[in-house]
Amino acid sequence: MLILLASNNKHMLLRWEQGLFGLFPTAMVHSFQPLTERLGKLRPDILLLDYALPGLKNQQSISELINVAIETKIVIFSSGFSDDIEWRLLKIGVKGCCLSDLNAAQIKRVIDVISQGELWFRRSLTNRILSELVKVTFEKNRIEQAVRDLLENLTRREYEIAMLVSRGDSNKKIAQQLAITERTVKAHLTEIFRKLHISDRIKLALIMKDIVKSS
Repeated sequence: MLILLASNNKHMLLRWEQGLFGLFPTAMVHSFQPLTERLGKLRPDILLLDYALPGLKNQQSISELINVAIETKIVIFSSGFSDDIEWRLLKIGVKGCCLSDLNAAQIKRVIDVISQGELWFRRSLTNRILSELVKVTFEKNRIEQAVRDLLENLTRREYEIAMLVSRGDSNKKIAQQLAITERTVKAHLTEIFRKLHISDRIKLALIMKDIVKSS
């Protein structure tokens, strides 16, 4: 596992190196400009990023870094985060937000947690995260119910054809299985698309697969 360290703060770099000593190979950059290039070339597993790194433009720059190396887990260190800033960072894809003065043992703990696919954030954000999960779940359920309501408008034959489309069957194969003509299959698909407010069989296949999974 490779860890990239991005800071020009000697004290912060020293604590990072003490926390990682003998555990993982590391690379280092001291400003934002070379960071994107090194990130793209090295593809590190984890990036420890100083929020005060010269050239870093807060969340906009961090979004750029995430796009450069989407598999890299980014952990940001700062002298202090407001709840709103930390929440926005987590929402754009940052895996952890830490205070700059973490000691070596704490830094090692952060790395262990992040490398296992978990997040590192303050307890004060727990309620906000739970509220967001409830909101997302509610929205997902609402959309799924709306799709089910639309599917109920399909005739039995239309639903049957929609399921066969979700399996990847061609119009010709569907016609053979149902003992109807390809022209009839196309007519049914046109009506299905109209009822579900979609434009092609790819969207239909995705809808049907989601319905099957959630059933």
